[in-house]
Amino acid sequence: MAKNNWDKLKDYIKWRIKSVNAHGLHSPFMYRLATECFYDKTNYPEYKDLKKYEKQLKKNRKTIQVKDLGAGSQKFASKERKISDISKIAGSSLKEMKFLYRLSRYFKPENMLELGTSLGKSTLSLHLGHPIADFTSIEGDPAIFRIAQENLKHTPVKFIQSDFEDYLNQLPARQKFDFVYLDGNHTKEATLRYFELLLPHLHNNSLLLLDDIYWSEEMKEAWKILKNHPRVKQSVDGFHKGFLFFREEQFPQHFYIRLS
Repeated sequence: MAKNNWDKLKDYIKWRIKSVNAHGLHSPFMYRLATECFYDKTNYPEYKDLKKYEKQLKKNRKTIQVKDLGAGSQKFASKERKISDISKIAGSSLKEMKFLYRLSRYFKPENMLELGTSLGKSTLSLHLGHPIADFTSIEGDPAIFRIAQENLKHTPVKFIQSDFEDYLNQLPARQKFDFVYLDGNHTKEATLRYFELLLPHLHNNSLLLLDDIYWSEEMKEAWKILKNHPRVKQSVDGFHKGFLFFREEQFPQHFYIRLS
């Protein structure tokens, strides 16, 4: 069950007390990530494309029927929703889009996977960050999938309409991903199940990025289990997002880092 605003505020205050910026980091890997990516203030030309796409969605008054395949929505009472409303309330903000762009640009992953396309805001951000990546984005809701697929048909992103688990179960063993963004079905059981299905497809230098790790008590529990998994060597709790790294050469460490 999703948290109310008061519970979220309490979580945020606790997190803020523990969190640091780049100056509090003694890991060279994390310090570079923070200074060269998280806090990069460069006004990249691609930001204009991200802003244009966000405006395009906010102006779209078309109504669609959605399924809510995961834990449901915190904001919507009805399954009939305007694309503009989905974009304003449930989609990535422009600030988040820029952040995802910088992540993709910084890590330059050859193979990316997104579980949860939604309207394609995060998809476009990750694509523009490293346009030559082999990038697959999965969306379970057919109506939302069609919107993203049509809007981003000019990109080389491979869009697949599928249940996450069905897709992961049919992946060939040889398939590896450098960067995985998991943003959907915010339940503990599903998140842990997806993680186990993803593990054979992650390698030493992979990054698994999770969205909304404080969305509910369930997600907080899932995050705690995942960051302490024996395969995970370093984690970053950024409050809104969680980072899992698998680098065997690193001493196991867990960080609370302000992402902006």
